[in-house]
Amino acid sequence: MSKYDHELADLLLAIEAEMRRIALWESQAPDEQAMASLMPFCHDTMSFSQWLQWVFLPRMKAVLESQQDYPASSDIHPLAEYSLAEHGENIHQLLALIARFDAFINRA
Repeated sequence: MSKYDHELADLLLAIEAEMRRIALWESQAPDEQAMASLMPFCHDTMSFSQWLQWVFLPRMKAVLESQQDYPASSDIHPLAEYSLAEHGENIHQLLALIARFDAFINRA
């Protein structure tokens, strides 16, 4: 793994840890129909935090494990900010990590 791969892996682990810390981590995956959504961010079948946990994190971990190219760009922070606003100040650190993810991908 390259230095960038390690940095990305650390960032993904930090996002997961923060989701667990603020109780956004779920023990049960959405059903198959929800996971099969073709809408961006599965917004028709999942909350944003579910999408982060069950779609985004596994996909990014798969990119790392298979040594695929990183996405060309990322701009999920604005959607995260909007979608997670109901959680108030509790979500500040998670939003900062998501912003770091966007910055990491956009510079890679």
